[in-house]
Amino acid sequence: MFHSFFPQPKLLFPSLAVWSVIAILVWYFVGADLGISLGFTHPPEGQEPIDLSFFLLPSNLWFYGYFFLCTVIFCGFWQVKAKNHPWALWSLWGSALIVFVTYFSVQISVVINNFRRPMGDLLQNALSKQPGITVWDFYDLQIIFVQIAFLSMFVSILTDFFTSHYIFRWRTAMNDFYMSKWEKLRHIEGASQRVQEDTMRFANILEGLGISLINAVMTLVVFLPILLALSSYVTELPIIGEIPHTLFWLALFWSAFGTGLLAVAGIKLPGLNFRNQRVEAAYRKELVYGEDHADRAQPLTVTELFNNVRRNYFRMYFHYLYFNVARYFYLQADALFVLFMLVPTIVAGKITYGIFQQISTAFGQVSNSFQYLVNSWTTIIELLSIHKRLKAFEAAIDDEPLPAIDQRYLEREEHDGEIAAGKP
Repeated sequence: MFHSFFPQPKLLFPSLAVWSVIAILVWYFVGADLGISLGFTHPPEGQEPIDLSFFLLPSNLWFYGYFFLCTVIFCGFWQVKAKNHPWALWSLWGSALIVFVTYFSVQISVVINNFRRPMGDLLQNALSKQPGITVWDFYDLQIIFVQIAFLSMFVSILTDFFTSHYIFRWRTAMNDFYMSKWEKLRHIEGASQRVQEDTMRFANILEGLGISLINAVMTLVVFLPILLALSSYVTELPIIGEIPHTLFWLALFWSAFGTGLLAVAGIKLPGLNFRNQRVEAAYRKELVYGEDHADRAQPLTVTELFNNVRRNYFRMYFHYLYFNVARYFYLQADALFVLFMLVPTIVAGKITYGIFQQISTAFGQVSNSFQYLVNSWTTIIELLSIHKRLKAFEAAIDDEPLPAIDQRYLEREEHDGEIAAGKP
């Protein structure tokens, strides 16, 4: 699944994690301060541009250069080390491009968040009939927003186009690799389905999950400092009272609670999805045989196989019932959580409507990033079940013992074959 597309993934991914930590530490302890000393400064909180000039701020240009340097060092090293790998260009440089574009998309969200304060304050002043407000005050802000929106659309369209090609290259790499080992794989249950359908689903799911994960990490990197700065406006919470860095700790607690809740509620679902793919494959396989052989797909056999399908679906429905109770309870409570916690601050009149909009957006961005598992749990469950099926291929290719469930299937097939041949 991975080494067909990425060079030496068991070494590549740990080295990427180490290099990322080093790059982040160097940035926060050396790089950012070095940029300030060289004149690449950032405006104070509340004074950031609300238009496209935000992307040309000296501090942002300095970070773009730093990111480019780190990327060239890491990808250049692996490009030389894995020069014979057929997919190194796509897997290394393509991944780096996706990471950077995702970061840029998060920065667009920052500009929109900056825009919310003047727009919200202008709306509040207009509704309270403050003097000196004209219709062009609103139109000017709306023109700025249209510019930001068009940039966001342009980046999203190109990102989706490139990512689709990237993921299909990954699927192609898996397909080519598995087919080169077909003689070892053809005896495994549903081998054709695993090569054709499971690789396709694996690639498609990773497209969504991978982009979401990168976006979540980048959102945390960008919005956590914003949330910490906005915490200065929120000094008191209901019941809890005063705590430092209020909004940060609220986002961390609420997200950890939701992740833990759904992880416990959904612990049985990956195995059930895996079994569901197996019983569906067995039923489909018998029907396919029945198209060409009159002695296959007999009523008793088909009924038994479909009963297995029905039994597994009913079991899944039951477990998804209490999982969805926990999931929807959390999502509904999530809609009211930040407003409930801001009630003392709102009543005390410590923030304007524009600042409230900024806080709500920044808190939502950070908490949604922390809630990556919450938002993606059902998709992750499907991916884990596909991963289990493709792991059987990995075991067969490496001449390792098959997973227990595949061994039982082969034993059952061998036993049925002996009965059909008249052996005792």
